[in-house]
Amino acid sequence: MSGQLDDAGKLKHLLTLEGMPRSVLEALLKRADALATHAHGGNGMRGVLHGKAVCTLFFEASTRTRCSFSLAAQRLGADLLNFDASTASTTKGETDVDTLKTLEAMGVHGFIVRHKMDGAVAALARAALPGTVLINAGDGRSNHPTQGLLDMLTLQQAKGPDFSAMKVLIVGDVKHSRVARSDLHALHALRTGEVRVCGPASLLPGGDTLRGCMVGDDLDAMLDGVDAVMMLRLQRERMVEGLITSLEDYHRDFGLTKARLQHAAPDAIVMHPGPMNRGIEITDDVADGPQSRVLQQVANGVAVRMAVLETLLG
Repeated sequence: MSGQLDDAGKLKHLLTLEGMPRSVLEALLKRADALATHAHGGNGMRGVLHGKAVCTLFFEASTRTRCSFSLAAQRLGADLLNFDASTASTTKGETDVDTLKTLEAMGVHGFIVRHKMDGAVAALARAALPGTVLINAGDGRSNHPTQGLLDMLTLQQAKGPDFSAMKVLIVGDVKHSRVARSDLHALHALRTGEVRVCGPASLLPGGDTLRGCMVGDDLDAMLDGVDAVMMLRLQRERMVEGLITSLEDYHRDFGLTKARLQHAAPDAIVMHPGPMNRGIEITDDVADGPQSRVLQQVANGVAVRMAVLETLLG
């Protein structure tokens, strides 16, 4: 995506992981790993963004991402504003760009944006003043770059830095998942050895999204020997839309159970971006089991978002 890097190849916004140079991605992961000790307490990094105003500009509901970004900004000492679209002037008809411009006029130059529309964050980046930073906290079905980064950090911590030696499986509703797209962008940029995708045909995207992936609908076969299983949330509205027959059928065919996990490598890890539909895409004994890295992903989110904020604003 154009507009994300400056002429020197440095990040000026974080809009997507698609097309991101491997060196930039690896630098963010390295910095996040180094910041992990500061992510959950202490004052050691509070001077990095001291006196800089950062706004979480969320036009869509969020728990993990908003809280994680808020903590990251506070750990770095930023002045934090939390924008709630349900109580803001957007309910009176104010445009997103006018909202951005209003906050810029108050001295806010770091915006963390969650939006239901594809491309909305990139559009705001194009409208922003020079020096204003836009960070995509999830837009439409397209991108969730910090989730992709924290997933890669979790993989790296479990399996080492050589992604070419990894076999990674993504399972579920890839078609409607911005998380899956950012994970795929990152896995390809890091030259992952084998990327597999499994789900019902109705929930798999067309076009080039799955280029370079091994694709199938037999979960037991696709699990064979993989080093990591990345489960996706089944968006229950897909059943209403007729894209799946029933939750029971989906769990039977694509739910990850303890027995099914035996097909993966013995030391395989299990990941999920949350929120989890327990008993549908994943069972309790897997979600809470010894191979689960779900809570480690959440913990890594703070460190990754600190690294992004520091890189762009510090």
